[in-house]
Amino acid sequence: MAADDLVHDLSTNLGDSDDPFRRVRLEKLDALRGLGVDPYPVGFARTDEAAALDERHAALAAGAETEEQVRVAGRIRAIRNSGMFIDLHDASGKIQIFCHKDFLPAEHLALLRLLDIGDLIGVAGRIRRTPRGELTVNATSLAMLAKALRPLPEKYHGLADIELRYRQRYLDLIMNPESRETLRRRSRIVTALRGFLLARGYLEVETPALHTIPGGAAARPFITHHNALDIDLYLRIAPELHLKRLVVGGLSDKVFEIARCFRNEGISPRHNPEFTLFELYEAYVDYTAMMSLTEEIVAHVAEAATGGLRLAYGGTQIDLTPPWPRRAMAELVLEQTGVDFLAIETAASAREAAGRLGCALTGSENWGQALEAVFAARVEDRLLQPIHVTGFPRDISPLAKADRNNPRLVERFETYIYGWEIANAFSELNDPLDQRARFEAQMLARAAGDEEAQPLDEDYVTALEYGLPPCGGLGIGIDRLVMLLTDSPSIRDVIAFPTLRPR
Repeated sequence: MAADDLVHDLSTNLGDSDDPFRRVRLEKLDALRGLGVDPYPVGFARTDEAAALDERHAALAAGAETEEQVRVAGRIRAIRNSGMFIDLHDASGKIQIFCHKDFLPAEHLALLRLLDIGDLIGVAGRIRRTPRGELTVNATSLAMLAKALRPLPEKYHGLADIELRYRQRYLDLIMNPESRETLRRRSRIVTALRGFLLARGYLEVETPALHTIPGGAAARPFITHHNALDIDLYLRIAPELHLKRLVVGGLSDKVFEIARCFRNEGISPRHNPEFTLFELYEAYVDYTAMMSLTEEIVAHVAEAATGGLRLAYGGTQIDLTPPWPRRAMAELVLEQTGVDFLAIETAASAREAAGRLGCALTGSENWGQALEAVFAARVEDRLLQPIHVTGFPRDISPLAKADRNNPRLVERFETYIYGWEIANAFSELNDPLDQRARFEAQMLARAAGDEEAQPLDEDYVTALEYGLPPCGGLGIGIDRLVMLLTDSPSIRDVIAFPTLRPR
C-alpha cells in the first residue's frame, strides 16, 4: 500500500467515524487531494500579521484601495456569502478576506468551496478598506495549510464546559480571547520578574528536578524509579537546598531560579500538583531585606502586567503600593481570638487552646503547629490587603534562623494578599550544628507519622560545614501571583495544562 493510501485509510477510520460533521470534512479532505492540493503542506511565507496591518493602515479611509500586496495566514473563524467573505484570525487578531472570481483563478475558487470554519489557510492579495470600514485583503491566491477535521464549538456559545476547557486547552484558546490573554499576561509577568532580577545583578541558575532526598519544604513528594541506577528518586518539591549549595560554592552572591516543582497533594482552586516556584538567595542580607524586595518585585510585575498598583480581584479592590504592614502571627491571632499563644508554654496547652477555637487537630501537634492551625483557621482569610506576617514558630521552620529576641520563633515571614500566601522568606539558617539538630527533630516527627516532615540531608549539612554566608532567601508562587494579577478564580486558569483526573 502506498504511503498516501495508508494515510487516507487511517484518517478515514480513526476517531469518531460516526460523527457526520467529521465525515463531511473527511470527504472534503479527499476532494482536496483529488484536486492535487496537499492539505498539510510545509510552511507558508507570510509577510504580515493582522495587528500589524491594522496599525499600518489605521488612517486608510473607508472605501480606499491600495496597491500593497501582502501574505497572511491564520484560522478561519467565519465564512459569509458562500465564501465571499472570510474572517481570518491569527495570534495577533483578525483580518477580513475577500474572495471573488474577478481576482481568484479557477483552481483557487475550487479550493474555496472546500473550506470550513477552523481550517488554517494562507492568503495572498491586495489591501483595501471596505465602504463599511473593514480592513480587507482582496485574495488573489489561497493555500490550504491544515484541514480541520473537527468543527469548532458553536460561535456564540463558545466552549462553555469549564472541565472541557481545561482538558482541551487548545479549543479554549481558539474560542476564548480571555484565556489567551491570561496566559500571555503570565508570560509578561515571568519576563518582567526575570528582567527585574537580572538588572539587579542576580544570576539565573538551574538545579535538579530529580532529588535523591526531597527537601526545602514541608510537602509529600512524588516518587519515581531510575532503572539504570536502581534507586528511587523524588520530583523536586523546592529548589532551596541546591540553590544554597551554589551560594556556598561562591557561584554568585545572588542566585535565582524559576523552577517547576511537584507536590503530591490535593487539588484545589489554589493548588495544582505541578506548579512554578520562583526562589532567590542573596548573601549578607537578612529577612527584612527580603520584605522590601518582595514589595519591589510584586509592584514591578503588577505594573508590567496591569499598568498600575491598584487592581480588583474577585470584586475586592487591592492596593499593592509599598510599603506593606508587618505583623506577627501570634499578634494577629490574639487580635482575632483573644488568645495569646506567646503566653502558652506547653504543646498540650496550645492544642487545648486551638481545640477550643474550633481547629481540627490530630492530637500530636507541637506548640508551633497549634499556633499555625489557629492562624490558618481564624486569620488567613481576613488578610485581603498585602501584609507581611512575621514571628513564625521555630517548630514549623527548620531552615530559618532563630529569632534574635525569642528562640521559640524564627526570622521568617509570609506575605499574604487576598487571604493567600504569596511569598515565603527567611533569614537562612547557616549554622550546620543547629541545622542537623533541626533535621533530626524533623526525622522524629516523620517517624511519628508526619509525612511532610523533612528528612535529613547529610550532603546539605556537609555543605553548610564549609560555610554558607549569612543570607536571605525568598520564594514566590508564580501561579498564585498570576491568578491575582489576572483576576482568575482558579489556578487551573493560569496553568496551560493543569492536572486533571482522567476520564
